[in-house]
Amino acid sequence: MRVLLGMIIVLSFPALEIYTLVQIYHYIGWWIIVLLAAGMLAGWLLIVGERMAFFARMSMTLQSGGSPLRALIDSGRTMIAGALFIFPGVISDVLAVLVLFLPLPGSGSPQSAESEPGVIEGEYRREHDDRLERGADSKR
Repeated sequence: MRVLLGMIIVLSFPALEIYTLVQIYHYIGWWIIVLLAAGMLAGWLLIVGERMAFFARMSMTLQSGGSPLRALIDSGRTMIAGALFIFPGVISDVLAVLVLFLPLPGSGSPQSAESEPGVIEGEYRREHDDRLERGADSKR
């Protein structure tokens, strides 16, 4: 049953894409070809750019002590979005934009697990200043 449902979904997606393209063609005409070409170019540029940025992102994450899984997920999201942009169709382009711009859970600002929000941890050193003591002694 699951296999049949999966096949129906996989086979209906291209049909839905074609139907959507025809409907949009009726509204904007041949500009749909420009839209599809721009989407394919954007997808290709995303994939090429991510191929170059992946190792830099991974090394920065490892140097900062972050999880390499987060860098891998971010790169995977960009690659999936690029592939969806390359696939001709408007629905796949909308899905690609959603994959790129919707935040993942837990992708907020990195905070250590033991610190409370709003607390800035650090070190300080008190230095002795003779001018403060002289000023306090002269007022007595």
